[in-house]
Amino acid sequence: MAFSFCSTKSLIFLFFLSAIPIAFIISLELAKPTTHVFHYHSSGFFRECAKWDDLNRRFIVSFLDGGVGEIHVPDDYSPDSVLQEVTVVKDVDVAGNSSLGIVVDRPRNRVLVVIADVLGNKYNGLASYDLSTWERLFLTVLSGPNDEKSFADDVAVDAEGNAYVTDARSSKIWKVRKDGEFLSIIKNPLFIQKEWYKNLVALNGIVYHPDGFLIVIHTFTGNLFKIDVTKGDEVKLIKVSGGSLSFGDGLELLSPTTLVVAGNPSGRLVESSDGWETASVVAKFKGPAHRLATAATVKDGKVYLNHMIGMGYPKKQHAIVEAVFST
Repeated sequence: MAFSFCSTKSLIFLFFLSAIPIAFIISLELAKPTTHVFHYHSSGFFRECAKWDDLNRRFIVSFLDGGVGEIHVPDDYSPDSVLQEVTVVKDVDVAGNSSLGIVVDRPRNRVLVVIADVLGNKYNGLASYDLSTWERLFLTVLSGPNDEKSFADDVAVDAEGNAYVTDARSSKIWKVRKDGEFLSIIKNPLFIQKEWYKNLVALNGIVYHPDGFLIVIHTFTGNLFKIDVTKGDEVKLIKVSGGSLSFGDGLELLSPTTLVVAGNPSGRLVESSDGWETASVVAKFKGPAHRLATAATVKDGKVYLNHMIGMGYPKKQHAIVEAVFST
């Protein structure tokens, strides 16, 4: 496993690795969780993203070492049980690249998976897989070794099936048609920060709002952007009050007016009453910080946070943690 300085996960992981004593990590692992946790065994230490697939009663997870897995939750599931991850995608032709952000596109019975070269930032792509057969529907190369340094990170899909992939390195968004054809790139001066170090990890988590716009987070600043795809990709900075969203990572809409931001701390709840012209941080959740929350999903109306780092050997135990927010 290799990490790059352009990756949110590598920067934060190295910080935690150097700053948290082993004894403290053990004490956190032994502590009883304050909320419900789906634990599952995996073959790898790093699981970047998890999304709930309600129709098939499973979590779909992406592997930082490349690939996709599924974790079935049986009808007779017991909260004390440990679930099992099953690998469903391990493509040879993209070996060596990481699988990062994912989104379940239920109307088209598919899942979209971001693929990126974490170490060298020399390859970025978007793959689509059938949710029933796991057949790959397309693989679109977004950038290669001769292009500018980029880091494809997360993905959202609109009502027409178009996908939007964030570039955390070069502050842009790739647009891909539902059949996999590359369409365009969204760029805007608002995405670029004056201080160079604030651009080390730029556009990251992204969601599509049913009213026809995207919401995107800039990780190092915590800025939220509203991108109206019905108005020529018009970009506005959402004015956020009530707290910072810095080091925000994955996003998930809990409702049209409520957004979940995974990151540091584990999760923040953001609300808007004016169509996301402005917003407020209204509540927070602190989970197992040493495991690093990277993505959010909604299951049965409850928010769950994917935590990237697994613990244990040879079986690695991962945690998808219910987030119960408080002010």
